[in-house]
Amino acid sequence: MYGLLNLRGQIVTAIDLRARLGLPPRPAGERPMNVVVRTEDGAVSLLVDQIGDVIEVSQEQFEEPPPTLRAEQRDLVQGVYKLEKQLLLVLETRKLLNLSATGVA
Repeated sequence: MYGLLNLRGQIVTAIDLRARLGLPPRPAGERPMNVVVRTEDGAVSLLVDQIGDVIEVSQEQFEEPPPTLRAEQRDLVQGVYKLEKQLLLVLETRKLLNLSATGVA
């Protein structure tokens, strides 16, 4: 968990995806962007590096998570879409939002 934020009067938990995925901290001076996910328990803000365009993908581009991912990352990644110049990871949102796994009760 990164902290809390006020989203139009509602207090929302913010989760830093870099920390959750075991990636290095965001470089100093770079501010994260918020992606709000609504769940049965309420809204949660995911802190991400950037937000890209909405794209269409085909099932033929989908593959299982690569074996090079560490076990804790592989558990949070449902699969990968191979795009022309990059990979698009599909995250297991329910597992990602499991706050007990991040040390938050």
